[in-house]
Amino acid sequence: MKRFLFLPLFFIFFGNAMTQTKGIDTAYIKESPQTMALRMYVSRKYTELNYGDQVGRYEPNSGLNFGFGVSFQKFTLNLAVPLSFLNPNREKDWPGFLDLQSHIYPNKWIIDAFGQFYLGYYIRDFQNTGEDYFRRDVRVVKLGASVNYLFNGDKLSFEAAFHQTAIQKKSAFSPMVGFEAYRVRISGDSLIIPNELMIPGNYSRADFYQVGPSAGLAGTLVFGKGFFLTGAASGNLGLGFSKAEQDKDTRRVELMTGYFLRGFAGYNGERFSINGSYLHKQLNLAKQIDIAQSANTGNYRINFIYKINPGPKFTKTYTKLNPKNILMRIFD
Repeated sequence: MKRFLFLPLFFIFFGNAMTQTKGIDTAYIKESPQTMALRMYVSRKYTELNYGDQVGRYEPNSGLNFGFGVSFQKFTLNLAVPLSFLNPNREKDWPGFLDLQSHIYPNKWIIDAFGQFYLGYYIRDFQNTGEDYFRRDVRVVKLGASVNYLFNGDKLSFEAAFHQTAIQKKSAFSPMVGFEAYRVRISGDSLIIPNELMIPGNYSRADFYQVGPSAGLAGTLVFGKGFFLTGAASGNLGLGFSKAEQDKDTRRVELMTGYFLRGFAGYNGERFSINGSYLHKQLNLAKQIDIAQSANTGNYRINFIYKINPGPKFTKTYTKLNPKNILMRIFD
């Protein structure tokens, strides 16, 4: 229980304490830290397990979320819930889940952190039978982070594309290099792969670790007045390790590849913004005999944002109560 109380605090601090920006090129980026962005959005977050054509994809019982958020003085807070009318086909009375994602884009950096705890999965149209295969007992825990350095980060703002707390004035591009590290645990009350498939390497619990470098390219196209298209694509080569509980414990070490895609598009102006975003991390996991699997994480969102300039009295009071400032004073 303490873990789940600590993690939201960690992600708020980690996600905002690093958003200090220095040395931006004002010919390319306009920052407005004293402008408050009020956000209404629809989103979906998930981590699925892909076992290939021989088994299929385990999907979580997540759905569309409707929420509100605010960004002000380098602090962003979003809260959303999966409303029933947006998810008529979502399974009822299933175990809950916690999906914490922090996407942090300070000057010259792209940082994505994950703390995901899912319980309950199913395979749609299992083996083309027209029936879904339900596993309420399957648990997935994924922890990790991707950190990339933007060589031209003084001219390219992902904060403008994702949080809309800045405005990209001119098109810009940048190579990026970084490092990724992940830990994934997959477990169930019985064997994860359905017994009738009789695939060697089946397990009831497996732990996976992966670390390694990444490299890619990022850029923003600005056209018209306020319209933008931003993207980043990177590939990684990681050293993967797996340990699974079968008839006897099995261990394996191998090099694994994967990719991370980020895309943002829409209109971002001085007063309002309408935009969409999509992030997808494909994480291949070390094999277990004949079982190849990947844990793939996604996050897509549509934002409607209105920007205001609070008065000096509110701004002064908020500065004292800003959770980011309080945490930074504690840890200073």
